[in-house]
Amino acid sequence: MSMHRLGFPVSAAYVWLAMVAFGGIAVETIVIYPNVFHDVPRSLTEACAFFDVTGPADFFPPMGAVTLITAVVTLLLVRKIRAARWWIAASLASLALGEFLFSVLYFWPRNEIMFDEGAAVHTAELLRLTAAEFEVGHWFRLGMSAVTATLAFVGLQRLHRDRIVSDLRA
Repeated sequence: MSMHRLGFPVSAAYVWLAMVAFGGIAVETIVIYPNVFHDVPRSLTEACAFFDVTGPADFFPPMGAVTLITAVVTLLLVRKIRAARWWIAASLASLALGEFLFSVLYFWPRNEIMFDEGAAVHTAELLRLTAAEFEVGHWFRLGMSAVTATLAFVGLQRLHRDRIVSDLRA
Protein backbone atom coordinates (compact mmCIF):
# COMPACT_ATOMS: atom_id res chain seq x y z
CA MET A 1 0.00 0.00 0.00
CA SER A 2 1.43 3.37 -1.00
CA MET A 3 1.95 6.20 1.47
CA HIS A 4 -0.77 8.11 -0.37
CA ARG A 5 -3.22 5.24 0.09
CA LEU A 6 -2.19 4.59 3.71
CA GLY A 7 -2.78 8.25 4.53
CA PHE A 8 -6.52 7.88 4.03
CA PRO A 9 -7.30 5.21 6.66
CA VAL A 10 -4.90 6.78 9.13
CA SER A 11 -6.48 10.18 8.53
CA ALA A 12 -9.93 8.63 8.97
CA ALA A 13 -8.79 7.13 12.29
CA TYR A 14 -7.49 10.54 13.35
CA VAL A 15 -10.81 12.20 12.48
CA TRP A 16 -12.66 9.51 14.43
CA LEU A 17 -10.43 10.01 17.47
CA ALA A 18 -10.77 13.81 17.29
CA MET A 19 -14.56 13.52 17.06
CA VAL A 20 -14.75 11.05 19.96
CA ALA A 21 -12.56 13.38 22.04
CA PHE A 22 -14.80 16.32 21.14
CA GLY A 23 -17.89 14.32 22.08
CA GLY A 24 -16.31 13.32 25.38
CA ILE A 25 -15.38 16.90 26.20
CA ALA A 26 -18.90 18.03 25.24
CA VAL A 27 -20.48 15.45 27.57
CA GLU A 28 -18.08 16.43 30.31
CA THR A 29 -18.94 20.12 29.84
CA ILE A 30 -22.70 19.78 29.53
CA VAL A 31 -23.51 16.78 31.74
CA ILE A 32 -20.73 16.18 34.28
CA TYR A 33 -19.32 19.60 35.16
CA PRO A 34 -22.60 21.24 36.20
CA ASN A 35 -22.79 18.52 38.87
CA VAL A 36 -19.13 18.82 39.84
CA PHE A 37 -19.21 22.62 40.22
CA HIS A 38 -22.75 23.35 41.46
CA ASP A 39 -21.88 23.84 45.15
CA VAL A 40 -18.13 24.22 45.59
CA PRO A 41 -16.41 23.04 47.80
CA ARG A 42 -18.98 20.39 48.85
CA SER A 43 -19.62 19.30 45.25
CA LEU A 44 -15.87 18.83 44.67
CA THR A 45 -15.75 16.39 47.57
CA GLU A 46 -18.76 14.53 46.17
CA ALA A 47 -17.17 14.47 42.70
CA CYS A 48 -13.95 13.00 44.12
CA ALA A 49 -15.98 10.26 45.78
CA PHE A 50 -17.95 9.64 42.57
CA PHE A 51 -14.80 9.47 40.43
CA ASP A 52 -13.08 7.13 42.88
CA VAL A 53 -12.97 4.16 40.48
CA THR A 54 -12.52 6.01 37.19
CA GLY A 55 -12.97 9.54 35.94
CA PRO A 56 -12.05 12.03 33.23
CA ALA A 57 -8.39 11.97 34.29
CA ASP A 58 -8.28 8.25 33.47
CA PHE A 59 -9.74 8.70 29.99
CA PHE A 60 -8.56 11.98 28.52
CA PRO A 61 -4.75 11.81 28.95
CA PRO A 62 -4.39 8.44 27.15
CA MET A 63 -7.03 9.43 24.60
CA GLY A 64 -5.21 12.71 24.01
CA ALA A 65 -1.87 10.95 23.58
CA VAL A 66 -3.28 8.50 21.04
CA THR A 67 -5.00 11.34 19.19
CA LEU A 68 -1.81 13.41 19.14
CA ILE A 69 0.30 10.49 17.86
CA THR A 70 -2.29 9.69 15.20
CA ALA A 71 -2.35 13.34 14.14
CA VAL A 72 1.44 13.39 13.74
CA VAL A 73 1.42 10.13 11.75
CA THR A 74 -1.40 11.48 9.59
CA LEU A 75 0.55 14.64 8.85
CA LEU A 76 3.64 12.62 7.94
CA LEU A 77 1.60 10.46 5.57
CA VAL A 78 -0.20 13.33 3.85
CA ARG A 79 2.65 15.87 3.84
CA LYS A 80 3.06 15.66 0.05
CA ILE A 81 -0.64 16.17 -0.60
CA ARG A 82 -1.01 19.93 -0.60
CA ALA A 83 -4.81 19.87 -0.55
CA ALA A 84 -4.87 18.07 2.82
CA ARG A 85 -1.52 18.91 4.41
CA TRP A 86 -2.37 22.37 5.75
CA TRP A 87 -5.75 21.28 7.13
CA ILE A 88 -4.16 18.39 9.00
CA ALA A 89 -1.27 20.62 10.14
CA ALA A 90 -3.76 23.19 11.44
CA SER A 91 -5.72 20.50 13.27
CA LEU A 92 -2.50 19.21 14.82
CA ALA A 93 -1.59 22.74 15.93
CA SER A 94 -5.06 23.21 17.41
CA LEU A 95 -4.79 19.88 19.20
CA ALA A 96 -1.25 20.45 20.49
CA LEU A 97 -1.65 24.09 21.53
CA GLY A 98 -5.34 24.59 22.19
CA GLU A 99 -6.00 21.30 23.91
CA PHE A 100 -2.83 19.60 25.15
CA LEU A 101 -0.60 22.53 26.09
CA PHE A 102 -3.55 24.55 27.37
CA SER A 103 -4.60 21.59 29.54
CA VAL A 104 -1.12 21.15 30.96
CA LEU A 105 -0.60 24.82 31.74
CA TYR A 106 -4.14 25.84 32.71
CA PHE A 107 -6.11 22.82 33.91
CA TRP A 108 -3.56 20.60 35.60
CA PRO A 109 -2.69 23.18 38.30
CA ARG A 110 -6.39 23.84 38.91
CA ASN A 111 -7.14 20.11 39.07
CA GLU A 112 -4.48 19.77 41.73
CA ILE A 113 -5.96 22.64 43.76
CA MET A 114 -9.54 21.37 43.51
CA PHE A 115 -9.22 17.59 43.52
CA ASP A 116 -5.84 16.65 45.01
CA GLU A 117 -5.35 19.28 47.70
CA GLY A 118 -8.96 20.44 48.11
CA ALA A 119 -10.47 21.90 51.25
CA ALA A 120 -7.74 20.38 53.41
CA VAL A 121 -5.28 22.91 51.97
CA HIS A 122 -7.35 25.71 50.40
CA THR A 123 -10.13 28.03 51.52
CA ALA A 124 -13.64 27.61 50.20
CA GLU A 125 -13.31 30.98 48.45
CA LEU A 126 -10.16 29.91 46.59
CA LEU A 127 -11.84 26.64 45.59
CA ARG A 128 -14.88 28.56 44.26
CA LEU A 129 -12.64 30.95 42.31
CA THR A 130 -10.58 28.06 40.90
CA ALA A 131 -13.74 26.19 39.91
CA ALA A 132 -15.09 29.28 38.12
CA GLU A 133 -11.80 29.72 36.26
CA PHE A 134 -11.84 26.03 35.35
CA GLU A 135 -15.36 26.22 33.94
CA VAL A 136 -14.58 29.27 31.81
CA GLY A 137 -11.41 27.67 30.49
CA HIS A 138 -13.25 24.46 29.77
CA TRP A 139 -15.55 26.24 27.29
CA PHE A 140 -12.40 27.37 25.48
CA ARG A 141 -11.10 23.78 25.48
CA LEU A 142 -14.45 22.57 24.11
CA GLY A 143 -14.19 25.15 21.31
CA MET A 144 -10.63 24.14 20.48
CA SER A 145 -11.68 20.50 20.39
CA ALA A 146 -14.43 21.41 17.92
CA VAL A 147 -11.87 23.29 15.81
CA THR A 148 -9.47 20.32 15.90
CA ALA A 149 -12.16 17.83 14.83
CA THR A 150 -13.46 20.14 12.10
CA LEU A 151 -10.02 20.84 10.64
CA ALA A 152 -9.16 17.14 10.71
CA PHE A 153 -12.43 16.31 8.96
CA VAL A 154 -11.87 18.93 6.26
CA GLY A 155 -8.34 17.54 5.80
CA LEU A 156 -9.79 14.05 5.33
CA GLN A 157 -12.29 15.39 2.79
CA ARG A 158 -9.51 17.17 0.88
CA LEU A 159 -7.43 14.01 0.96
CA HIS A 160 -10.37 11.99 -0.37
CA ARG A 161 -11.00 14.51 -3.14
CA ASP A 162 -7.30 14.41 -4.09
CA ARG A 163 -7.47 10.61 -4.22
CA ILE A 164 -10.48 10.68 -6.54
CA VAL A 165 -8.89 13.25 -8.85
CA SER A 166 -5.62 11.26 -8.90
CA ASP A 167 -7.52 8.05 -9.77
CA LEU A 168 -9.37 9.82 -12.57
CA ARG A 169 -6.10 11.09 -14.06
CA ALA A 170 -4.50 7.64 -13.92
